Amino acid sequence: MDFPQAERLRKLPPYLFIEMDKKKKAAIEKGVDIISLGIGDPDLATPDFIIEALYKAAKDKANHQYPLGSGLPKFREAVSAWYKRRFGVTLDSKDEVVALIGSKEGIGHLPIGVINPGDVVLVPSPGYPVYHAGTLFAEGVSHFMPLLEKNGFLPDLDVIPADVLKKAKLIWTNSPNNPTSALAGKDFYTKVVEFAKKHNIIVANDAAYTELYYDGKKPVSFLEVPGAKEVGVEFHSLSKTFNMTGWRIGFAVGNKSVLKALADVKGNLDSGVFNPIQYAGIAALEAPDSVTENIRKIYQERRDLFAAGLKKLGWKFQVPQAAFYFWIKVPNGMSSADWCGKVLEEAGIVATPGNGFGAEGEGYFRMTITVDKARLEEALQRLSKLK
Repeated sequence: MDFPQAERLRKLPPYLFIEMDKKKKAAIEKGVDIISLGIGDPDLATPDFIIEALYKAAKDKANHQYPLGSGLPKFREAVSAWYKRRFGVTLDSKDEVVALIGSKEGIGHLPIGVINPGDVVLVPSPGYPVYHAGTLFAEGVSHFMPLLEKNGFLPDLDVIPADVLKKAKLIWTNSPNNPTSALAGKDFYTKVVEFAKKHNIIVANDAAYTELYYDGKKPVSFLEVPGAKEVGVEFHSLSKTFNMTGWRIGFAVGNKSVLKALADVKGNLDSGVFNPIQYAGIAALEAPDSVTENIRKIYQERRDLFAAGLKKLGWKFQVPQAAFYFWIKVPNGMSSADWCGKVLEEAGIVATPGNGFGAEGEGYFRMTITVDKARLEEALQRLSKLK
């Protein structure tokens, strides 16, 4: 028997990546050598010392039981110490830090804890699809904020209609941005804090990519701005920083009441992060800066190589200052989806159509640099032959 899906799932936008995945599998079956530049999943290995920390903790039978709670005290203390060292932000590890099963889980669960049916959530477009999905699951209403090139791919808070603001309960911000790689500075976040206080809106800042930056230009934390902790929280992850995407560990920090709502949702829906993975996270957060510096060096070399190659092709894009995404204008007037289909079929390269991140992503496509330089050079060679 086939049973119908819940209405909340039917409200989700079409998942354009499914069709791309079908085309990818069809190409592989034909023997095509696929270069996947579509998914933001690091190809680099998790550092050995992190794996060793997991192994050591996993051998302790005391860590085989339910973890429960908002995370091990030692993990939350490590997060607090890392924030102080990296951003100069002071956090109370007891009630201003919550461990997550990856930041995606926390981003999806937060609206359930703070949004009532009919409440408006301000969502960037293009943006990480989970912002909108989480809103729908909480029976909220998404108001999409266009991220336009003329505004540096940052939302223009001044154009949000007054009637929307009356119902708004939560705003999502994201820097370094996925998919555009745009950066927000303290001036923008200062405006966001003032905006949130004026309209009584919770700020949720997604900061998963702050440690993947280039040319020595460190991204800032939303919580560095005075008053930020009064109105919001920040989500972070070890996935991209330490090549731990599959490990599923992240954290949310900031406003106590918002984090309590998130923790209450999690207490009812999951049993926390496996303790050995938290101990591995502690090892990562306490590691010397040289670990992340080496990772950034690899990505910077890839970024420079790929940017130079794309410029030779004459394609229009802004060189990423952070993250590992290239947000590129479709070069020939085709739709994002049709162009990515062409790139896959004619060049054997997987790219992500921009409209998969929201309506304002139409006319763009995203490529990642999560393959080695030899594969990037091969990709550029293939792209140069596209008609």
